[in-house]
Amino acid sequence: MTKLSVNINKLATLRNSRGGNVPNLIKSTQDIESFGGQGITIHPRPDERHIRYKDAHDLKEVVTTEYNIEGNPIPKFVDMVLAIKPTQVTLVPDAEDAITSNAGWDTVKHKDFLVDVIKAFKENGIRTSIFVDPDVKMVKGAAETGTDRIELYTESFAHEFSKGKEKESIQPFIDAAVMANELGLGINAGHDLSLDNIQFFKSHIPNLLEVSIGHALICESIYLGLENVVNMYLHRLK
Repeated sequence: MTKLSVNINKLATLRNSRGGNVPNLIKSTQDIESFGGQGITIHPRPDERHIRYKDAHDLKEVVTTEYNIEGNPIPKFVDMVLAIKPTQVTLVPDAEDAITSNAGWDTVKHKDFLVDVIKAFKENGIRTSIFVDPDVKMVKGAAETGTDRIELYTESFAHEFSKGKEKESIQPFIDAAVMANELGLGINAGHDLSLDNIQFFKSHIPNLLEVSIGHALICESIYLGLENVVNMYLHRLK
């Protein structure tokens, strides 16, 4: 079964929009895990517009499943991850002013940088993953950095799938996954995955270990309820 890691950034955005501590991220995290969520993902950004660095430390004391911290490995982020030692760190090359992640790493161009960062994390017992586009060349480059896993950036899949182009939407991801399997890389995926497309995606990607879902899951929960939605995803990921 593919694991579901729930990204709680949107809950932090809602909290920050009003001040105070509603919704409470600690309680929400505990609830998500009690509903069956198999991991918690956060993506703190330098301006702390949703997840704050303090949240990252506080959640370490609460998460009982897998704790995944995503972000661009600037020095402040690296120091935080090394201090917290989450289950997994996912390296994402997003600009400081990006609304959301919008591209994977060029693992060839940035190989030396990634090698050094990944080595530091792995020496501290932290599993590493690199956010990549569904490009066989980038998957091969990722394998040369020493990373444990890749996370396939699935926005293009979701966009094409929504237009009814199922075959076109999934083929690059199948090719990337096959290559990752051949190279011994674990496969995660995330970005714009939803209840509408997750079952199709999962059924076509060999050895998909984990998906990280936040925006769609929280939006769907407004209508269907958080506990119900978490279990709907778990059912689709069997």
